[in-house]
Order: sequence, then structure tokens, then C-alpha cells
Amino acid sequence: MTTTTALDQIRETVQSNDVVLFMKGTKSMPQCGFSSRVAGVLNYMGVEFQDVNVLADPELRQGIKDFSDWPTIPQLYVKGEFVGGCDIITEMTLSGELDTLLDQKGVAYDKAKAEEIRQANG
Repeated sequence: MTTTTALDQIRETVQSNDVVLFMKGTKSMPQCGFSSRVAGVLNYMGVEFQDVNVLADPELRQGIKDFSDWPTIPQLYVKGEFVGGCDIITEMTLSGELDTLLDQKGVAYDKAKAEEIRQANG
């Protein structure tokens, strides 16, 4: 079981940032393909997001799984709400659901870049 501090740190990070990606590595240097894909989508779409490298802290790595009750990393949070991992974010990006979510939550992004991703993968 993770310590309260790891869960408190996660809660604080999720609440104090509009968009947070718990990932393996960093947004500029992802350490796994799934983290790289989600960070790449967010970066390409111009979404400002806080990256949290779970590889830097084993308690954080387990803590985020306990926090969300989701077994895999990366994990994306928008305005405090758990959105999903790589497969879910990929599907949401391609279906336009991610745009809708970002619009609803008031998160800025480049709509043209989001459309480019869909056209390239259509």
C-alpha cells in the first residue's frame, strides 16, 4: 500500500493543474511508447500540461494506480477528472471526443492540429 504522502502529492498535482499526464519519463523525454504517444498528441495539439514522471518515485508509480484504480500508465487527468490511458486517449483523439472534453473543461488547444491528427489516421 502506498503512503499517504504519495496520494496527497497526486491529489495536489491533479487539483492544481488543468491537465496532468502521469507518465513514464517526461513530455520532452518519454520512456515508453504509450507515454510517448499520449504526450505526443497533447504536445502536437498545443495542450499545456503538467507531466509527472512516475519512474522517478516508486511510491508515486504505485500511488497513481491506487488513486485512479487504473492499472496502467500513462494516465491523463483534465480539471481533476481521470480521463484514461493510452488506448482511451488515442480513441478519444480520433473520434473527436478529446476536443469535446477540452472544450467543455475550458482547456485551450489547437483545433486545426487535432483535425490534422484525425485526417492522418482516418
